[in-house]
Amino acid sequence: MYARTKLMMVMLAAFPALAMAQETQVVKIGFSSPLTGPQASAGRDNQGGLAMAIDKLNSQGLVIGGKKIKFEAMMEDDQADPRAGVSVAQKLVDQGVKAVVGPYNSGVTIPASRVYNDAGIVMGTVASNPKVTLQGFHSVFRVAASDSQLGGKMALYAAKELKVKTVSIIDDRTAYGQGLAEEFSKVAKANGIKVLGNDFTNDKATDFTAILTSIKSKKPDAIFYGGYSPQGGPMMRQMKQLGVSAKFLGGDGICAPEMGRLGGDAITDQVYCTQGGAMLDKLASGKTFAADYQKRYSRPAETYAASFYDGMMVIAQAMKEANSVDPKQYVSALEKIHYKGVAGEYEFDTNHDLKQSPVTVYNFKGGAPVPLTSY
Repeated sequence: MYARTKLMMVMLAAFPALAMAQETQVVKIGFSSPLTGPQASAGRDNQGGLAMAIDKLNSQGLVIGGKKIKFEAMMEDDQADPRAGVSVAQKLVDQGVKAVVGPYNSGVTIPASRVYNDAGIVMGTVASNPKVTLQGFHSVFRVAASDSQLGGKMALYAAKELKVKTVSIIDDRTAYGQGLAEEFSKVAKANGIKVLGNDFTNDKATDFTAILTSIKSKKPDAIFYGGYSPQGGPMMRQMKQLGVSAKFLGGDGICAPEMGRLGGDAITDQVYCTQGGAMLDKLASGKTFAADYQKRYSRPAETYAASFYDGMMVIAQAMKEANSVDPKQYVSALEKIHYKGVAGEYEFDTNHDLKQSPVTVYNFKGGAPVPLTSY
């Protein structure tokens, strides 16, 4: 027994790199999204994508900095609330996370990003408000399309393909909804669409009768809604009840089966939305991801599961290239990265926005979004 122990000690002394490679380092990854409340469906979608990425990475036996890496997700519910999001950010910082994938909402991301940046922790978010990356924060990256792409492409499609001439705009007063509506309005006007009015609700509202009754009298070709499915679905129900026959347009916030669940038979092929990324069913990697997600969770991947998956993969790739899990070390590798993921290619500009982010236009069939074209 003594001889065997002594032999092992000699071998480890002779091969120190081998000895180090056997050590396992747990690397904590933060997650921030709404897991309760009206937007919980989107949060669970995001959570599923991140969990799949972490399991995939852990199955690969990664060695970074001479240690075998095991990623561990710290899943937190930010309730789609800015104050809760800041509390979550401080909690994740205190837990020693090496990166954060999320938040989902722009209104949460903007204040939380300061906490992460001040702590030197890399954040990969899908939040689309342009202000997210215009703050000049070194460790903040957007891993999906911005409002200028999502709202702008919806306006272009409405003008050029749907031949919309007049539109009424509603937004939910969140940073996301306002930013999306502003970008849509700007591009719509530039492409000959007349904006008949701007109305406002909030992301907790359930009754839109007064707004829709006023809009009905203006007879717009379309209504653009800057907001999320929990309001979009009921809004469509009330449009049908009031006999408002306008097309219904929106961004990625309504581009989910939840619209059909909440809107029922009011969600028809006259509902259009945009989502960042190329059409998954046109890409081999996208088809595989969608099938794996369905098999694992017995539900389809919705809006951002693929982006949360890719966000984690991009961060892990930067860690590998820098040979370090320290964000201060790998952030420079992330700035220069070129990575092909499930939802698209990841390469960042000087603001840490994606250099190219294709946008896919969807409409609804059978209560679920179906891709029409990448635009």
